[in-house]
Amino acid sequence: MEMRAQFLRELAKSGLPSGPRAADPVTETELEALPEPARRYLRFMGAIGRMRDWSFRGGFEGFFRMTPHKRFNYCEAWLYDNRVALSRVFHMRLRFHHVVPATGRDTYRRGKGRMVIRLLDLYTIADGKGAEFDATELVAYLNDAVLMAPSMLLVPEVTWTAVDGSAFGLSITDHDRSVSARVMVDRRGAPLEFSTMDRFCSDPDDPEKVLRVRWTTPVAGWELVDGRQVFTRVEARWHLPAGIFTYADFRPIPGTFAYNVAPGG
Repeated sequence: MEMRAQFLRELAKSGLPSGPRAADPVTETELEALPEPARRYLRFMGAIGRMRDWSFRGGFEGFFRMTPHKRFNYCEAWLYDNRVALSRVFHMRLRFHHVVPATGRDTYRRGKGRMVIRLLDLYTIADGKGAEFDATELVAYLNDAVLMAPSMLLVPEVTWTAVDGSAFGLSITDHDRSVSARVMVDRRGAPLEFSTMDRFCSDPDDPEKVLRVRWTTPVAGWELVDGRQVFTRVEARWHLPAGIFTYADFRPIPGTFAYNVAPGG
């Protein structure tokens, strides 16, 4: 996998920490203060009795489009999250206008989010940063942890709140910035949808305008892989004033999920 190799090379140079000094297993006692749907969720995900995770890495393939009026492009993506120094690195490769190879890099480090898009991985056509990108990338980290590494949420920076019998709330604080989301679960505790108002997108009709609208990641299903629950397919949707815009449709690349791994390891 050429993209995986490049992703690992860049991670190895990132300077992110290689892990905590010790990791304790998640216990039932820790769950006592959490809302019932949250306890159900953590049990379904297999977090109880497992050593808590400090990092996650995985590969994905699927389809992506920039605006509601464009066709989907096939894409490949790689993700690395680290809770020791709360950070997120996401790389995606597709073909711009179905012709020119393009690479997108989303990052969150030291409280700052950034999105860079480059054609042929040489020519920068977008470089987004600022408060909106800081919030967007921090809530993306929260979504990653909910879907793939739930024990990374059992830290002081994350607050769990009650909503109702089928959902719970989460908020995470980093570098004096807080973002929140709601997680819907089924009777087993399996996540059905992550929803937040703390992510920003460009207006499809006016790219210079930034919108704060509802963002969701509905999950199609789950399967047990090596003792962990792994989603079979997830979409990403903007709930725009004109209607729902599904812009991404991802599936895990089998055998690529890895936990508690050093950057580039």
